[in-house]
Amino acid sequence: MSFYAHIDMLAEGGMLRRLGPAFARFVTALAPDGSAAAGTPLALACLLLSELEGRGHSCLQLSALAGDPSAMLGWSEEDWASLCAEAGDLPRDAVAWHGLLQACPQVQAWPGGADSGQPLVLAGSRLYLRRYWSDENTVADAVRARTAAGAAAGRAQPSPALLRHWLDQLFTHAPREGGADWQKIACAVAARGALAVITGGPGTGKTYTVARLLALLFAVEGAHAGQLRVALAAPTGKAAARLKQAIDDALDKLEASLGGALPLRALAERMGGARTLHSLLGARPDTRAFRHNAGNPLDVDVLIVDEASMVHLEMMAALLDALPAGARLILLGDKDQLASVEAGSVLGDLCHDAQAGGYGTATAAFVAAASGQTIPSEFLGNAGALAQQTVMLRQSRRFGGPIGQLALAVNSGDAEAARAVLRAGGGGQLLWNEAAQPEDMLRLATEGYRPFLALVRQGRGAASHDAWAAGVLQAFEGFRLLCAVREGEWGVSGLNEAIAQRLEEQALLKRRGDWYVGRPVMVTRNDYATGVYNGDIGLVLPDPERPASLRVYFSDAGQVRSVLATRLRNVETAFAMTVHKSQGSEFRHTVLVLPREASSVLARELVYTGITRARERFTLLTPNLGVLPDAIRRRTERTSGLRSLLA
Repeated sequence: MSFYAHIDMLAEGGMLRRLGPAFARFVTALAPDGSAAAGTPLALACLLLSELEGRGHSCLQLSALAGDPSAMLGWSEEDWASLCAEAGDLPRDAVAWHGLLQACPQVQAWPGGADSGQPLVLAGSRLYLRRYWSDENTVADAVRARTAAGAAAGRAQPSPALLRHWLDQLFTHAPREGGADWQKIACAVAARGALAVITGGPGTGKTYTVARLLALLFAVEGAHAGQLRVALAAPTGKAAARLKQAIDDALDKLEASLGGALPLRALAERMGGARTLHSLLGARPDTRAFRHNAGNPLDVDVLIVDEASMVHLEMMAALLDALPAGARLILLGDKDQLASVEAGSVLGDLCHDAQAGGYGTATAAFVAAASGQTIPSEFLGNAGALAQQTVMLRQSRRFGGPIGQLALAVNSGDAEAARAVLRAGGGGQLLWNEAAQPEDMLRLATEGYRPFLALVRQGRGAASHDAWAAGVLQAFEGFRLLCAVREGEWGVSGLNEAIAQRLEEQALLKRRGDWYVGRPVMVTRNDYATGVYNGDIGLVLPDPERPASLRVYFSDAGQVRSVLATRLRNVETAFAMTVHKSQGSEFRHTVLVLPREASSVLARELVYTGITRARERFTLLTPNLGVLPDAIRRRTERTSGLRSLLA
């Protein structure tokens, strides 16, 4: 069998994306007549690069190409060896691969190589698709500029004494066990620069902190506070709504605690609602480009982006490109959560060494003067400019119970501790079905979704239709079933149909074709015409104006909006959803379903993210007991050159 026939067969069998073989053929066909083409070795490199891009990697390490990337692909060693045998005589090591690729006219060697718009870029030991090479450099250049010595937002910088005056009023609680108040430190650090990265797990108070940071920025502006242009954004509509609500609530309480010294309610109203990043940047139909860019920058002084772990490389590059040099950027997120679905792991790269701190003497002195806090000696060092603007929140005030203990055990890779916490049960907060059957999942789903479906059946009564729809949406958020995979008996596709069928058998639903009252749907593709975006979740409810029609209702920054059901083409039923798609959301009771077979998809980041979606109760279903410890011990590592570029 020829190499190309082999890769076509792998694509037919689902082991490769269909894009990979097509891309390999495209690139090899670009060799000009008479040139020394690399043939199948180049095609193999293109195939692997394309496949890894689909799995979230932004580039291909030549050492992986020269070695055995079967684990990255989720293949057996025999599968990879068989493909290499079909490719013929391949370079034996990374140095030889570099020489071969450098000689290909389809590859731009960087630095120094001629740039004629080649589709591939070879940078040292990494091979890129040109787009991701450009995006990584855009992000790295912007971060370096924003964290350079003396870099600050455009307005005059407040004195440490003024910051201390207000921070002492905004933070009146004592840090636990007499340690450093990292929330207060984060505000001081963010107030002095053009970029701040604030990371922390659930309950560490990221939005609590940023609400106080906003109040601090308004306070130091004095009479000009009303002119401060602040924008709130997040990758999804759900995350944006949660950010806005949390900040509004915190600012209301702060205004009362400050005795009216700052008009925070009025300033919050002027700030407006939180938006998705697509909406903020001005997404345009049928193009990857945005309305806002370097030539048409955003009209903001302060931009706060929540759930930054979900922001993929291309989006972060577009965001930084569109942000004015004088604006202040605050990134919030949990570095230990799953990275974005698309290529890149930007927050993880930016926060890679956040645990260690690495603060220099100048930063420590500024923090002491501006906040009265002493950075513990174990977090001092000289880790570079980015570390001086990065703060990890280390104390969880809400997530210290059994769910928090489980999340901590998983995040540290301690499978034995995780099993012990699960088996202890946490006073009913944790439930682990170690040998789960499909019937167990259906029973949980029926009971979990019964409350919202009861509200649907009751109808709106005397309430307005929007108020009723808001109540139904809120009830739906009380329970969610999360899956690790899409396909198979324990995957999203199979479980959604099984759950819908069971709910119908229990007379909780009446299905009539694809669209029916009570159907939860997830948008799977951005639709700019209707204003819905990938990951948005809505519920199908009757149209109050036309009883025979159905509309899909979404919660958008605390407001209800709806779209005629027949206008939504790219949606799927969402009784069950993937852990990836659940990021930016929290549910009172979360059920995580692991599949029967272990795979490279199952890693501790996925389990940790699933656990931390639960506010009050967490249930784990494992049809195979051995899958859980295997997942906890496996880490997801995405190949990226961003850390190297920043260094």
